[in-house]
Amino acid sequence: MHLEYVGIRVTNLKRSLKFYTELLDLKEVEKGDFTKYEAGIWVKLKEDEKSGQHLELNWYPKGSHFDVPHVAGEGLDHIRFAVDNIEETYKKLLEKGAEPKPIDHSLTEGWVAHVKDPDGNWIEIFKIPPSQAAK
Repeated sequence: MHLEYVGIRVTNLKRSLKFYTELLDLKEVEKGDFTKYEAGIWVKLKEDEKSGQHLELNWYPKGSHFDVPHVAGEGLDHIRFAVDNIEETYKKLLEKGAEPKPIDHSLTEGWVAHVKDPDGNWIEIFKIPPSQAAK
């Protein structure tokens, strides 16, 4: 058994695609439209071959079985991305419009920071601290 992907519900597919592709450099690899089954549209994104991980964005139209009130973070704590340079990545995300969260790299000796995606989900950017890298 292996984890293939994590799917998150988004309220505006175009806006979320822009966030994840332009700010976090994910690439669209698949797309499906299940609106005829009273579901929604999904887009699978992938970072690179190194991690093999995917993120699926799911959008549901009004009247869909899955069209329920959206509560950011309900059941989803955060999505983690490993990066080479926390300060550079954090600055880039903020410059491109990501919203900062209370934990930034200055509070964690430079190894982790958080921002919010357009739907309020926490995105964690992470670098293994030197003290743990040798373990």
